[in-house]
Amino acid sequence: MARMDDDAFARTALMAAEAAVESARCTMRPAAMASALAQWARCYRGMGHVDAAHLAFEQALPWTRLLGSTDATVDLLCELAECTADYADALDDDDDRRAARRCARDHAREAWMLSPRVADAAWEIRVLLRVSEVLERLGDRADALALQTRANALKNGRGPAGPDWDAAARAS
Repeated sequence: MARMDDDAFARTALMAAEAAVESARCTMRPAAMASALAQWARCYRGMGHVDAAHLAFEQALPWTRLLGSTDATVDLLCELAECTADYADALDDDDDRRAARRCARDHAREAWMLSPRVADAAWEIRVLLRVSEVLERLGDRADALALQTRANALKNGRGPAGPDWDAAARAS
């Protein structure tokens, strides 16, 4: 019975998210579009439909960028990187999987490069750790370790100490 209730709840949440997307399309306001598309993506991801979630997150990204909020953009980039890594894992074709993994890395690295511009150090630490988890899953252990080191330095109040971030950005 609990599984049926969970499925019904998920379907109801998805229908509400779809209605929010349709409503937002009527106004075409960036905040409404970004929020509705991201919620739609989260519903799909929660239901295990990572392909649909990936597409909805991709649609939400340009709207989120229009908001001019680094925090919102970075948060969505983290979700998109995580979802795209899940999507890559679900693909059967090797070429498609490699392309999706490359896309996940690109989103993760963009979030990483924007992380120094987020609102506060605690949020930057969370971003760095989220990105490092994605990069670790994708086999980029050196970058993941660099981000964990940076997060630990921030946590311990050592500020920007750590690797040369500009060099890391040029290498990626």
